[in-house]
Amino acid sequence: MELAYIPSPSRGVIHLGPIPLRGYAFCIIIGVFVAVWLGNKRWIARGGRAGTVADIAVWAVPFGLVGGRLYHVITDYELYFSAGRDWVDAFKIWEGGLGIWGAIALGAVGAWIGCRRRGIPLPAWADALAPGIALAQAVGRWGNWFNQELYGRETDVPWALKITSDTDGRVPGLYHPTFLYESLWCIGVALLVIWADRRFKLGHGRAFALYVASYCAGRFWIEYMRVDDAHHILGLRLNNWTALLVFVLAVVYLVVSAKVRPGREEIVEPVPAGEAQEESAAADGSGDGEDDGAVKLDKSEDADTGAKDEAGAKKT
Repeated sequence: MELAYIPSPSRGVIHLGPIPLRGYAFCIIIGVFVAVWLGNKRWIARGGRAGTVADIAVWAVPFGLVGGRLYHVITDYELYFSAGRDWVDAFKIWEGGLGIWGAIALGAVGAWIGCRRRGIPLPAWADALAPGIALAQAVGRWGNWFNQELYGRETDVPWALKITSDTDGRVPGLYHPTFLYESLWCIGVALLVIWADRRFKLGHGRAFALYVASYCAGRFWIEYMRVDDAHHILGLRLNNWTALLVFVLAVVYLVVSAKVRPGREEIVEPVPAGEAQEESAAADGSGDGEDDGAVKLDKSEDADTGAKDEAGAKKT
């Protein structure tokens, strides 16, 4: 008897006239806004300027979406290019299918371009954005709930996810809600990075590396629970191997970076030349005013002294 379970939405899209409003797309968009909002607050706290994170995100987000889609299509090419499939579906990103590995990799390229244009070190920007990315993933995973996809093995736990769709090989039933597990794990990762950054003053990309390593640790066991079709290598899913490899690289970077470049960047964003000149001119003007005041004070004191001397002479 089913006493409790997480219901799946009857549909993942609502049509507002001719315009389709998709739950998956909304989750991705909300996640991006959360990442930029938190990243902006952390960037300002590090001494950066308001709006810089959003300006660079304009480069990083499109690159990330393309990279995420490319990774998914390449690793699950049979969904789009096998017999009976329509290759045009590979472009339908709103139907689901974004690989976080490709999104981070190509998104970093876009962020590098944006940072280079602003004269900002990419590692510092990545450190500011790291917990926001984790929260964006936490929100984005609910898009899988709307699409009834990426769930785990069958189970009878009270928090089981009830799948009702039978399309694309799905079998209705109760399954582990791996989307929920990963969402909660990502929230924990965000909190861990924020705490560690405050406690140890992480810099030079180490906060981002901590996010990557801790996310991969959770993704490994969550990926192991999933039952959707995937390529296997030596008995493990491809994403398990990817998570393991990226985890090792992130830990190595943490250790090496801490030895080579300890501490945190003192300046994360240079002041534009025009504003620097204005600030210098303002400082000079303030100094001149003080000098004028000193001169006036000296003249006043000289006048008072002369008056006193003249009065003394008359008395004599």
